[in-house]
Amino acid sequence: MSATATGPHRRALLAGVTALAFAGAARAAVATPARHAVLIRTLIGQMTLDEKIGQLNQAPGGRQRALNSRIDAAQLDLVRKGGIGSYLHVAGADFLRELQRVAVEESRLKIPLLFGIDVIHGFRTIFPVPLGMAATFDPDIVRACSRVAAIETSVSGLHWTFTPMVDIARDPRWGRIVEGAGEDPYLGSRIAEAQITGLQGDNLAGKDVILACAKHFGAYGAANGGRDYDSADLSERTLQEVYLPPFHASVRAGAGSFMTAFNDIAGVPTTANQALVRGQLRDQWGYQGLVVSDWNAILELINHGIAETPAQAAALALKAGVDMDMAGGVYAGHLKEAVSADPSLMPYLDQAVGRVLATKARLGLFDGPFRFGDSAREKTELNSPAHRTIAGEAARKAIVLLKNEGGLLPLSPAGKRIAVIGALAGDASSALGSWRARGQVGDVKTLLAALREQSGATIDYQPGAAPRGDDASGIPAAVAAAKASDVVLLVIGEDFDHSAEARSRSDITLPGVQSQLAQAVLATGKPVVVVLMNGRPLALADILGKADAALETWFLGVESGPAIVDILTGKVSPAGRLPAGLPRNAGTSPSFYAHMPSGRPADPDLAKDSARYHDVEIGPLYPFGHGLSYASFAYADLVIDKPRIGPDQAVAITLSVTNTSKVAGDEVVQLYMRDPVASVARPVKELRGFVRVALKPGETRRVTFHLHAMQTALWTTADRWRVEAGRIDVMVGASSDDIRLRGSFTITGAATTMEPAASLLTRVTVS
Repeated sequence: MSATATGPHRRALLAGVTALAFAGAARAAVATPARHAVLIRTLIGQMTLDEKIGQLNQAPGGRQRALNSRIDAAQLDLVRKGGIGSYLHVAGADFLRELQRVAVEESRLKIPLLFGIDVIHGFRTIFPVPLGMAATFDPDIVRACSRVAAIETSVSGLHWTFTPMVDIARDPRWGRIVEGAGEDPYLGSRIAEAQITGLQGDNLAGKDVILACAKHFGAYGAANGGRDYDSADLSERTLQEVYLPPFHASVRAGAGSFMTAFNDIAGVPTTANQALVRGQLRDQWGYQGLVVSDWNAILELINHGIAETPAQAAALALKAGVDMDMAGGVYAGHLKEAVSADPSLMPYLDQAVGRVLATKARLGLFDGPFRFGDSAREKTELNSPAHRTIAGEAARKAIVLLKNEGGLLPLSPAGKRIAVIGALAGDASSALGSWRARGQVGDVKTLLAALREQSGATIDYQPGAAPRGDDASGIPAAVAAAKASDVVLLVIGEDFDHSAEARSRSDITLPGVQSQLAQAVLATGKPVVVVLMNGRPLALADILGKADAALETWFLGVESGPAIVDILTGKVSPAGRLPAGLPRNAGTSPSFYAHMPSGRPADPDLAKDSARYHDVEIGPLYPFGHGLSYASFAYADLVIDKPRIGPDQAVAITLSVTNTSKVAGDEVVQLYMRDPVASVARPVKELRGFVRVALKPGETRRVTFHLHAMQTALWTTADRWRVEAGRIDVMVGASSDDIRLRGSFTITGAATTMEPAASLLTRVTVS
């Protein structure tokens, strides 16, 4: 394995570089095809200042719930004048074909438009929310879902989506934790790669692909107190080792665009952070793709207090390396003034224009401006049976079995009376999640509907209480239904609008009177299965402690109900794993498994002074990587092929996993490592590999992780990563807190590298 190897997606990214557009960049390694390079050079030479600025202007063509609504005669005239480079919040093959026709036939330079939309977890076929997708621990299904999303988006005439969100999130109070892969940078890197390759395919000029956007570059997920948009005040080491690795993995995967974060890091907003965007992303990592601001973020540099006027804000963002202004109109309205005051901005402007044009060239828009969009295929591809089949597989794989006391699950529902309690059981809208693109409520199969269709049981449904309402009048009827049942499904959590952007919360227990409902039902003494639906890890220690069994189902998309029923009834054995631990209460947040050991590690004995809270047990209620199964698995025979390796070598860590039960199931085998003695304190464990393995009853398979010494590197103050000589401990198990096998090897020398350790892939083979 080579820590610095580049793949086809990286080569495709660099193929979009033009000699003129990126003349000032340090790593313009490969030129575009000659004809595109000439075209871009010629266009830049022909453009007026207004037309150059127009290419950097991304205007909203509508609103999320009213797409295309702002495209009027005035907008079409602006397109003819070259004042628009891109639209977002637009859709529809026929509509966008006509809009593109105006650009390429009626404008002076005939430059095609770039059309974007938020496709966060599906376009019309809606998949589990990203946090749920990460819970699959299966990059292949993530890639497959992203492939479907790309097909549906591209046939609808769109070129670009603002996903994946690769922000690491360790504070469940932050509402946007729902949009990412959770708390771990290694898992986040693998999920990011899968999403990008699914969306972009092998070639952006190919069929049914769209441009991905890795966001939000910086440390958006580290916002103070979990408050959306707030500052991130963290060490350079934490930034480099935790928050940036998934972005580096996104560069290697060939992400066609990046988006800067709203917030600042130690007082420097990312939208104006030259050292981070132009320095690290572009010069150090060699990224030459398109960088877009977040919505209105350039103008918000004034609120941050680093610009006094919109013209100053425009200049700061352009110098930092932000190529396109999303929805703010600051470049369009004020960049000309900034350039007039400071002509030294012109080279930055030409670079930005070149990147926009190169992106359009890579998408094949100069060769075929109408190649996206197919109204006939819109009718057959959107929400097709084949796409729903993939959505169902993803939904089943995302479900996490948190507990199963006495083997209550799986249920044998035929002939039984099941009380289904909780309004979320029939809430089709919440199943779609907070980002739904063109998703339709009518496409959703809810849990309640699936139970009635599939279970063969008598279903007594009582909503009990709305997800966030204060009306408790339905609780007595819910309790009566529970008492009359054989088993209770208590469906509780958040509605779709309780987590997402600008949905940070200090209280991450159940909203409304759901806690009152849950306690009343649990007090009946009937067997209770808690089915959680939510977009963040909730703090429900008391309720989950009293339940007999519990499933974490997130928001699972259009096939939500059938997937949950398949798990409840044992048609499929659950194998999802938590991408972020479930806290005991909000006061313990942020917390995460990969913490430093401390000089006084947490001790159960309260008489000892140690790193813990006195009023709650140590650690999360359920840790990162946790998830149970109806099957049981044994780990054995750990073998490390070499006891000593050099800093440029790898070890093979092999073990056996056996299904010791009579039930077929998947096991997620997880590899963790630790550097026990280093120049700086290291986390108690760090994920460095995982694989989801399907095992029949009695079947044994050998799993081998190929771990490179470079994946043990730590960040140094010299802007480099260093592999240190010494022992490395490895741990293999079923979760971060369920380690089954241990071993170690020694690295015999030191070395430096430029690549974040957690971003590097551990190759896994299964035999």
